Amino acid sequence: MSFPAPADLTICFAHAAYRMGEAFARRGTGLRSFEVRSAEEFAARIGEADVIVVSGMWRNAPVERATRLRFIQSISAGLDQYNLADLRARNIRLASAQGVNANAVAEHAMGLILALTRKIHTSRDNQTKRFWRPMIGDPAAREDELAGKSMLIVGLGGIGLRLARFARAFDMKVTGVKRDLSARIDNVDQLIPPDRLAEAIATADIVALTCPLTPETIHLIDAGMLARMKPSALLVNCARGKVVDEEALIAALGAGRIAGAGLDVTAEEPLAEASPLWGFENVLITPHVGGETAAYEDRVVDLLIENLARLGRGEATLANQVI
Repeated sequence: MSFPAPADLTICFAHAAYRMGEAFARRGTGLRSFEVRSAEEFAARIGEADVIVVSGMWRNAPVERATRLRFIQSISAGLDQYNLADLRARNIRLASAQGVNANAVAEHAMGLILALTRKIHTSRDNQTKRFWRPMIGDPAAREDELAGKSMLIVGLGGIGLRLARFARAFDMKVTGVKRDLSARIDNVDQLIPPDRLAEAIATADIVALTCPLTPETIHLIDAGMLARMKPSALLVNCARGKVVDEEALIAALGAGRIAGAGLDVTAEEPLAEASPLWGFENVLITPHVGGETAAYEDRVVDLLIENLARLGRGEATLANQVI
């Protein structure tokens, strides 16, 4: 089936918060579009769209009603919400937003690392209490420095590579986990394959997760991996929550087996109010905002417009093509 002509094309922007429709309207393309803010509205109107710009809202989408749908431009780099086999069977193209938020997520990961190392989060807690913390006699309980420490980055895509650059700027030693060891990687002192993760995690001061969620990475950081970490090490997860076995992490934190964690993602989001993770003073939680930036909508719209042009010309390859 050929891609619809511009006059026949309808685009649906589906997100609870992002203003994709407004960013697209500013481009003055003349293409017809509408925006939905809830799963209920999305389900009701999915059949009107030839193109859908979406991320998490797709997870429960009634795809059987999407009879006109030809292309999905994902708002996110992660793709675990899409059933790729089902999309292929329905001849629906898919492109990711990989790279759009690489700098933002890397900056966020570095922010979590700095906050945990300098204990900025506990200072904020003390500020709320109007408490001026006295000087600490025990050196091990004080704020720390990053220079000379080692960072293990699991996943050297755009985010991981950017984070490696930041780590080197702080005079850290960087080890990266990557399947393809043939390429030269800047700002990485040592490159190792995934089957050496258990070996490398035992010597890292910071373990930073920036990998995609795949069948191979679900619970990649399990009880065994956590047990191998240094008691002084920090775990930072800006990948996906299920890359970490959350129950094992809670047990490790409770037993003092690692020094702390910075989590931008959790296994279930929002994180349940009853989760023990909320109660750890050495855990810094942010609500999956690592990729958020004032420029996000415009960067996704850039990808969308490029891919619409390619589809309109009948080209086989899309920017950030998945299907």
